[in-house]
Amino acid sequence: MTNDLIHSLTMARKASQLTQAELAERAGLSRMTVQRTEGGDLDPRYSTLTEMARVLGMDIIAVPSTLRPSLQAFIQSGGKFLGQPQGVDAPPSVIDSLRKEG
Repeated sequence: MTNDLIHSLTMARKASQLTQAELAERAGLSRMTVQRTEGGDLDPRYSTLTEMARVLGMDIIAVPSTLRPSLQAFIQSGGKFLGQPQGVDAPPSVIDSLRKEG
């Protein structure tokens, strides 16, 4: 689980075109902490991960592991409907409604 989170943070840092040193400075961490966290050489504190996420415009949320597959499907569907049976179209999401109004 932590490895997935660290991978997501690393990918977000790279997508934001930040160096490890820039992320560290903005998060109030040492460059070595960011480097060792991303490299898997450090078991980071929760506060370290939340500061890295904050700088990258992300939030860390805790989700019961039994709901993770449904949550991933919900996100991949564009937030249309949680628990929708396969092969059935989901109703329009709030986002779809706002797009049509805009």
